[in-house]
Amino acid sequence: MRFEIPFSGHRNVRAFHPRTIEITTEPDLTPQGDCIIGVSAQCGCKDIPDEIKERIKRSDSKITITIQVNETLFTVSGRGHEELKLENPHDIVIRKSDYVCPRTLAINCDVASDDIPRDMIKQLQDPKTTGLFVIEVT
Repeated sequence: MRFEIPFSGHRNVRAFHPRTIEITTEPDLTPQGDCIIGVSAQCGCKDIPDEIKERIKRSDSKITITIQVNETLFTVSGRGHEELKLENPHDIVIRKSDYVCPRTLAINCDVASDDIPRDMIKQLQDPKTTGLFVIEVT
């Protein structure tokens, strides 16, 4: 099962956070949002299709997120969990930890925003850049 979420870059994208990666529907970003890699996302957790949410809400689900910016791809592997709420209308957060909140899409991920190649981050610092946040659940 696959779902693609388009998002845009922003001049304040930093991606220095050691535990999370986030995209948001909000159009603006302050430098303090150091895990946010994209703004103006097409949706937050709440608007992910129900059939994908149901699969994500299983402890045995494997979640692969591919971040695509132009020809550059970055892949994250994580897990689902039955306590995931997937209710936040603005944000999607993937986490290295097992912390769960309404913004959390995946837990126990293998990488965070500080692992994203700096050339991709440089591209995302241009507001004209668009990216794709691709969710695949097995």
